[in-house]
Amino acid sequence: MARNKNNVTLKDALEMMVKELKLKPRIDEVHIREEWVKLMGAPIAKYTQNISLKDGKLYIKVTSAALQHELSYSRGKIIELFNKELGEEIIKEVIIF
Repeated sequence: MARNKNNVTLKDALEMMVKELKLKPRIDEVHIREEWVKLMGAPIAKYTQNISLKDGKLYIKVTSAALQHELSYSRGKIIELFNKELGEEIIKEVIIF
């Protein structure tokens, strides 16, 4: 069966929809949340209250002042880990509060 030039694959259609609806930042945020325990470890995840991504900034809310202080020294490593996991340079800055 010959393919018509107007036919697109399901993958291409989904990619176009994600782009058109500007869903990629939300998808990236969900991916980061899902991978947080795996990449950062259960002890850190236990004290992590919220994670959000906006305009290349990863906001991390933690419930421990000591952990907040410790993570502030690891911002570069967090950026590197998650950008590698996402497969592109999404996170430019990490804000811990």
